[in-house]
Amino acid sequence: LLLPVFIKKMKNTGHTERISEHVPQGHKKKEGTVTSGGLVFLPVVLISVFLWAIPWNPFVYLSLFVLLYLGILGYVDDRMKKRGHKKGGLSQKAKLLYQTILSVFVLFCIYRLYPTEYATSTQVLFFKNVFLELGVFYLLLVIFVFVGTTNAVNLTDGLDGLAAGASLPPMAVMLVVAYVTGHRILSNYLNILYIPGIGELSVFAGALIGALTGFLWFNSYPAEVFMGDTGSQALGGSLGILAILTKQELLLAVAGGLLVIEALSVILQVAYFRSTGGKRIFKKAPLHHHFEEKGWAEPKIVVRFWIISLVFAIIAISTLKIR
Repeated sequence: LLLPVFIKKMKNTGHTERISEHVPQGHKKKEGTVTSGGLVFLPVVLISVFLWAIPWNPFVYLSLFVLLYLGILGYVDDRMKKRGHKKGGLSQKAKLLYQTILSVFVLFCIYRLYPTEYATSTQVLFFKNVFLELGVFYLLLVIFVFVGTTNAVNLTDGLDGLAAGASLPPMAVMLVVAYVTGHRILSNYLNILYIPGIGELSVFAGALIGALTGFLWFNSYPAEVFMGDTGSQALGGSLGILAILTKQELLLAVAGGLLVIEALSVILQVAYFRSTGGKRIFKKAPLHHHFEEKGWAEPKIVVRFWIISLVFAIIAISTLKIR
């Protein structure tokens, strides 16, 4: 209901997308599409959570803080790109600095919320109540999760509806995980760490799923609005904080397998290009642009990537039982 009004307002005020010269030529027609669409689903999530979750739950407050922190960071990046302060908006070093600050704050909160034996550990897949204790290195894992998820969603956000649709299955997995982790009987049955009160995060994840679904209605091909860094940073960070708080960081790598592949395609492309003096593995990176260059229609790529994302989510859910 809010998006049509938002799209009209943002178009009138010139909040539209500038298409990069590094993407396939067919994307030039997307020039002028409204961006920063994440500004709409952020308040939707906030309202939904305050209506349906327990307001004083610390896990909920911390997750909302991460959502807003990274959403604001993404919006600043979008505005800098629009106003031309810097060609690429915020530098990667600046983003890493702000994400590191967030990671330190989150780790501090974790020390206050969790028993000492679980504060700096992560649950190992396929084993019953087996945890990998990382000690001081857990901060590196938290930074890696936030940097990885935010950049993976951002890189995936290159085709109409791709990032929003591909993020729904892993978000649904995190909803289930949050509910099970906060349910004494179910967590005991599935041999998952029981964390009292964390089940409220299923409301947070559900609110994001609802907001993303509504956003996808207008973001599907041909897109009327893009989420921009405002949306991709907030969305990626939300997946990250859900995994961190439920101690399922490794499970997120499976549930978000498509996002991982998209990010890896860029890393491999850049590394191979530099090591071979200009040769490429893919025609273009991220991976979805490779298939565009091969002549695949944009809607076909998007739907097939959605299917792959769903398969990864099903595999992730199955690991809860296969232990």
